[in-house]
Amino acid sequence: MTAPYRSTSIFSEKTLPAALRGEHKTKAGVWGVIQVIEGELRFSLANGDGETILTPDNPGLILPEQPHWVEPIGAMRMQVHFYDQRPDDLGAHHGDTGRAQ
Repeated sequence: MTAPYRSTSIFSEKTLPAALRGEHKTKAGVWGVIQVIEGELRFSLANGDGETILTPDNPGLILPEQPHWVEPIGAMRMQVHFYDQRPDDLGAHHGDTGRAQ
């Protein structure tokens, strides 16, 4: 089972950094998993492939160097976990029952 090598602090809609609200990306070879602990978060891809609403049951997978941004939808709490390889099973780590987009 793959474990994250680092995780962010837990952010709320009030403490979510501006850098995460604007377009950004992970480094080469770094996958991210956005774990929503409470509430909802809009996860948008900069390439126009759409947006996904993330919830505690639907975490978001960030591919290496994938430009994206997030936007809180009301009150929420979230955290990002970073991996040096693709997480093998989002459900095992984050309570999801299927693959996040």
